[in-house]
Amino acid sequence: MLCVSCHLDATTRVLSGKRMLDVPPEFGVIYSANITKHPAQGIASWTDGEIAYLLRTGIRRDGRYVPPYMVKLPHASDEDILSIIAFLRSDDPLVAPHAAPTHVPEVSFLTKVLARVAFKPFPYPTAPIGAAETKDPVAFGRYLADGLLDCYSCHSADFKTNNYFEPAKSPGYYGGGNMLLDASAQQIYSANITPDVETGIGSWTEAQFLRALKGGFRPNGTPILYPMLGYVDMSDEEAKAIFAYLRTVPAIHKTRPARQVVVVVPASEGQGKQVYYEYSCNSCHGDTGIGLHDLRHAWKKYPTDAALIEYIKDPSAKVPGIKMPTWDGVIAEDEYAPLVAYVKTLQVRTEP
Repeated sequence: MLCVSCHLDATTRVLSGKRMLDVPPEFGVIYSANITKHPAQGIASWTDGEIAYLLRTGIRRDGRYVPPYMVKLPHASDEDILSIIAFLRSDDPLVAPHAAPTHVPEVSFLTKVLARVAFKPFPYPTAPIGAAETKDPVAFGRYLADGLLDCYSCHSADFKTNNYFEPAKSPGYYGGGNMLLDASAQQIYSANITPDVETGIGSWTEAQFLRALKGGFRPNGTPILYPMLGYVDMSDEEAKAIFAYLRTVPAIHKTRPARQVVVVVPASEGQGKQVYYEYSCNSCHGDTGIGLHDLRHAWKKYPTDAALIEYIKDPSAKVPGIKMPTWDGVIAEDEYAPLVAYVKTLQVRTEP
């Protein structure tokens, strides 16, 4: 749920790394690493200890420190660290060997300074970290949100001021407003998910929170945009625990800034393009159809308009576990045909 969002490449369909579209430009041009089982380009030759040390401290086996764009897990249980390593060693298709080289990040001067002043390597734990307490929903939710899924990192005020050792001391803890980028490189700000009734999620029900977290839609029916992705693999119990914990954090009355650019498509450019941007398809797929997911080959899997429409309406029925939300009942029936027609033009323009 955490690693895949950064390391899954839309073209290779494995964890071969990619440019991280959501990283603010002030940190530079950042690429995630190839973490497949390839012996040279991936991490097949790394020992379990080297992987664990990287996950805990941010230090690679060559001694280099990976700045804060790589999530570290100083609070994760030993069992969960070992489970991540077991997955990386498994026969899961996501980690199948792939020879794509890892691009060297083009870090900014700011990142270099922060990596020496504020974002230093984390110390390796000096004692075992036990499993999370699952019987207490609030404690379990805090562990999931702060210790394992790094939710506070995006939803607090600013990456530069987060307290990664004591998350609850991060300025603007869960109050949102942190600037990110979507797949079209447009600024988008994280949401306030404190229990403030007016500007946060204080008026949300548990069911509404689960639909937002797992299904990708707010209570008012608007889609939640990239870089936030639906946690479709999360159990209801885990989602409920996170909600229980968020109900306990201090409420912050803070309205997040509006999106920097809202694309308005002239009628002359066609209804399909209007629909594509109206429902923020570009947030994940980019302006060319090659963003978080690659639309270029959709016609090969769904060769007819009817088949592609059926997929868009309920993606999980075709691809279990996919993070794309279910659009049935959200997109109007008469909008599907022009949308599919526009998606086809993206395939033609971008087909290699």
